[in-house]
Amino acid sequence: MTSFAEKVSSAAAAMRELFPETPLQENPYLSRKYGARILLKREDLTPVRSYKIRGAFNFFRKALAAGNKAELFVCASAGNHAQGFAYVCRHFGKKGVVFMPVTTPQQKIDKTRLFGGDFVEIRLVGDFFDDCYRAALEFTAESGAHMVPPFDHKDIIEGQATVAHEIAGQISTRMPDILMLPVGGGGLAAGISHYFAEQARECRYVFCEPAGAPSLKESLGAGRRVKLAKVDNFVDGAAVAEIGREPLRFLKDFPADAVRLVPENRLCATMIEMLNVEGVVLEPAGALAIDALKDFARKEIRGKTIVCVVSGGNFDFERLPDVKERALRFEGLKKYFVIRFPQRPGALRDFLEMLGPDDDIARFEYLKKSARNFGSVLIGIETKERRNFDLLTARFDANGVQYQDITDNETLAGFII
Repeated sequence: MTSFAEKVSSAAAAMRELFPETPLQENPYLSRKYGARILLKREDLTPVRSYKIRGAFNFFRKALAAGNKAELFVCASAGNHAQGFAYVCRHFGKKGVVFMPVTTPQQKIDKTRLFGGDFVEIRLVGDFFDDCYRAALEFTAESGAHMVPPFDHKDIIEGQATVAHEIAGQISTRMPDILMLPVGGGGLAAGISHYFAEQARECRYVFCEPAGAPSLKESLGAGRRVKLAKVDNFVDGAAVAEIGREPLRFLKDFPADAVRLVPENRLCATMIEMLNVEGVVLEPAGALAIDALKDFARKEIRGKTIVCVVSGGNFDFERLPDVKERALRFEGLKKYFVIRFPQRPGALRDFLEMLGPDDDIARFEYLKKSARNFGSVLIGIETKERRNFDLLTARFDANGVQYQDITDNETLAGFII
């Protein structure tokens, strides 16, 4: 019987038709910052800028080798899976239909169309992924097409495991001490961990999920597959409400504390840092493993070799203002206040005189007149050092300013910021 590792090796060899191995690069900046040897597995450098092309290619390869006669293949995706699917459709000369939510950014639609060319038709259905997924399933049943799932299939997992096959051949020492793996539906994490486990090559695994979509952590904690009632979609490449059934088969024996939950705003700071310092463009899901390094005590990882899988770089730069905003808020360099201003001449000038030399008003908006003698104002302030806000609020208190810091009030901030 052919082992999983042998199947992965065959998939990796066949995959060289499409693209060369992605590099495993030591990153001097991160290595200095954390006092460890940090290696990045650059899946953002595949032809579609994510690892998703691996699973899609292996699924098609095996389906065609098994004599599948389907004239049409189908997928539902708002991002990287769609692009990998489209690229592979064109490679094999097979027609495909991609179902995407109507709300999908135009950049992702255009990239999918570019990769698929005349072989792919894009259908925009529903406002949310679940809507377009249902439509894709209905279409598949009615048309006799073949559905290509994003993560919950053994051939997809096998394809994603080619990342591990490449790491094994690229790393110049023994297995890394720690392997940091981003998790959405779980196909990548399941494939990599199972590939090394079958060969008895041991290391510590750290699975990195968005804090707003902890489907693996919740499932491991409950000892069963858990579907989340609510998901924060900011990390769109990994915001999955329910871990895949097949991936969980491989991951179920890991403890829940093997999963690190990455706060979305902190993740934004990592994305900006990698862009500004290293010139590396990462999507939110692609930065998960790098960001989770922040959770280690320096002495815990000093001198160790750590591999972070960078899962994707399909970043829509129209999102950059939002990412910068979240990063500043996480770093304590931007705050929002609702302030009650007295309705008298000179009140605004008095307020401005309280600002420090590094404080800058980024937003000023009258909300409403809350009383005859007062009016509420939304003020956003940026500064260069977070301690400046302690000094500023101390001046507010000393001058009797009536204010409320709403920076971390997600409900209120969601309505007016």
